[in-house]
Amino acid sequence: MDFSVLIPARLASSRLPNKPLADLAGQAMVVRVAARAALSGARQVVVAADSPAIVEVCEKAGVRCVLTDTSHPSGSDRLAQACQLLGLSTEDVVVNVQGDEPLIDPELIHEVAQLLHARPDCAMSTAAHAIEQWSDYQNPNVVKVVTDALGTALYFSRAPIAYGRDFGGEPWWQRSDCDLPAPLRHVGIYAYRVGFLLQFPQLQAAPLEKLESLEQLRALWHGHRIAVHTTARAPGPGVDTPQDLERVRQILQRG
Repeated sequence: MDFSVLIPARLASSRLPNKPLADLAGQAMVVRVAARAALSGARQVVVAADSPAIVEVCEKAGVRCVLTDTSHPSGSDRLAQACQLLGLSTEDVVVNVQGDEPLIDPELIHEVAQLLHARPDCAMSTAAHAIEQWSDYQNPNVVKVVTDALGTALYFSRAPIAYGRDFGGEPWWQRSDCDLPAPLRHVGIYAYRVGFLLQFPQLQAAPLEKLESLEQLRALWHGHRIAVHTTARAPGPGVDTPQDLERVRQILQRG
């Protein structure tokens, strides 16, 4: 199985400026993400940067990096340009690993790529894991996904889906007398075929995408299928805020 990992890295961040360059145990965050991704079995790991400062840090650390336009409205647009700069073919598979996931599980990257190879009927693949806490189920910042019998996404939402109508607002999956599955939390990692990734930014934004602020709904709106790998391992915390950064630093210090 052959795939590449692309890591979009944008210097500007409203909540954590210069986030890709934040120090984590002596390494820039984006370098640490690339090091984790390199353990996945990918043919290549490439950072798609919007700043020469990111390129410089990556090259000093021996991480391959391409400089993309600063004006891209989304990470998928940035990755599409990176695919063109790298000369990838339309049938190649690339995995989008976010540049703020320094604790990403390399095996998860491999599994998401493997799933897309196994599902020629799908344009994308992604991941999810079972929700444990009721508070996460209710939290609009925790994106949920529901799938069909084959593990293909039916819908993604910030709302609590699927809804347990007959369980009185309680976590039915924790009840001993219920054999219905727990709801699924979406994990923000994606694999694409390059041909679809080049097409995706040209698709018209979907009303549901705008309503939920979830870009993956554009693919579903236009009839493209997304395969979902359900993992038993909850992902490590990402870094969106200074508090997240300190939390990850403490995890790394503990080894």
